[in-house]
Amino acid sequence: MNAFSAEMIKLRRSQAWTVVVLLPLIIAGVGTFNTITSGEELADGWHTLWLRTVVFYGLFPLALGVAVLASLAWRSEHRGGNWNALMSGPVSSVRIVIAKTAVVATLTAAMNVVMLAAVVVLGKVVFSLDGMLPTELFATSALVVVASLPLAALQSGLSMAIRSFAVPIAIALVGAGLSVFLLTAEVTGAIFVLPYALATRATQLATGTFGDSGSLTTAAALSVLAATALLALAVVASTARTLDRRDIHVH
Repeated sequence: MNAFSAEMIKLRRSQAWTVVVLLPLIIAGVGTFNTITSGEELADGWHTLWLRTVVFYGLFPLALGVAVLASLAWRSEHRGGNWNALMSGPVSSVRIVIAKTAVVATLTAAMNVVMLAAVVVLGKVVFSLDGMLPTELFATSALVVVASLPLAALQSGLSMAIRSFAVPIAIALVGAGLSVFLLTAEVTGAIFVLPYALATRATQLATGTFGDSGSLTTAAALSVLAATALLALAVVASTARTLDRRDIHVH
């Protein structure tokens, strides 16, 4: 059994799958409820619905969800003698870090797919929007999945280094808040430095918000992909190096 499969089995009965399903459904539900109670129509159809659900989801709930998933993925390692077993086992630090990151990224991708499905269902069933979700928003959704990889890697690294379940989650909320501030100020370079900003920016593509052009351009997509590759490699390498230097806990 490979390391990834072993990590997925550990989470089979955890609360991770509850987070994957419920968090995006709650956010989509809040956006729908606010729209209905306000009495306002979706002026621009699918794009307006996307703004009130996915863009809001990218401001902080996405980072929150990834942080919770990462803390759940590492929780068992910080219990009892599991850390010592991990450190003394035959699996290299790089493989451990990659496996944990892959698990968190997979769960995050599933969460993003649930969000996309919720938007499509709400648009057709609740708001009776014409046609289907625009192709560029499907493409944006795919970019959100990819752009969430560095965030998954960072939160996995924080949950590895910090035994507390809650502290990495608090860091994620601070990081998300800082990212929203920077993106609001149109500091676009933030996506090459902060994984939180990268994930948030991806949800805003083709929306015209936070300085976005309003359409999914090749340049915008390539910048997100480049930032994803750069940050993912940097975070995974740094986390593996940190794990190499960690000691066995003595109780």
